Amino acid sequence: MRLSPLLYRLWVTGFVAAGAIFGLASHASAHPHVFVVVKSVVVFGQDGKIAAIRHSWTFDDMYSAFATQGLGPDPAKLASDLQQLAKVNVEQLEEASFFTFLRVGGKKQSDFSPATDYSITLDKDKIVTLSFTVPLKHPTITGRALILQVTDPTYFVAFDFDKDRAVTMENAPAGCSLNINQPQGLSAADQKRLEDVAGTNDSPGQDFGFKLASRAIVACP
Repeated sequence: MRLSPLLYRLWVTGFVAAGAIFGLASHASAHPHVFVVVKSVVVFGQDGKIAAIRHSWTFDDMYSAFATQGLGPDPAKLASDLQQLAKVNVEQLEEASFFTFLRVGGKKQSDFSPATDYSITLDKDKIVTLSFTVPLKHPTITGRALILQVTDPTYFVAFDFDKDRAVTMENAPAGCSLNINQPQGLSAADQKRLEDVAGTNDSPGQDFGFKLASRAIVACP
């Protein structure tokens, strides 16, 4: 699985080196290497089917500084550069299924169309937020539970739902409900695996990220 340029820049440069640049090498020695706060919207179409997932990913301060270094102060140029960076990123994220994992009626749903409505914004502290919409190639009917997880299975990147506004629904039919299930704690063996790869570029396991990923469950009548 290839990483998007926004994430990949860390791997090719070396995250520990990046940490040293920003005076945060102790943070960089831990695993995972990048931290993302996620807000997601489950979007329903006019026909009542789930049509898309809209994401807003806010990156940690260290990675934001690294990803935006070299961007100039000119507002017009900055806006153009950020939009181009967003375009490149969502194109590459498609190869990783946008780190978006769906199950509908117990079956995997991973066929997505190219992302739309993409953008990158910076807040006053230059923290990066990448926003985009992922359309489902085959909108799913209601009446079956949808489970949404946003995660990097290899756990190089830690995705966590926002504590106050994790997942919402848009245009949901009457009677639909949404619940967030928090992950169970790691077993002693899994915790040791995580500790063993601290300070390395090794993954604790190809599906390790699922063990620490919350689940958003949408149920409609």
